[in-house]
Amino acid sequence: MEEKEKKAKVTLVVDGERIPLNPYVSSVFANVIAALISTLKGVEEGWSLAEIKVER
Repeated sequence: MEEKEKKAKVTLVVDGERIPLNPYVSSVFANVIAALISTLKGVEEGWSLAEIKVER
């Protein structure tokens, strides 16, 4: 199985509470974030884990 065929695991936690994501929303999050990350300089093509923390 190629890396792009692996199913991505997305976990969303807001203010300490885990928010359940259905498969479609999880896939959208994973694909959009992966696309953004892949455009960044210094990110290797075969990366496997990204952690994002947003504070407002």
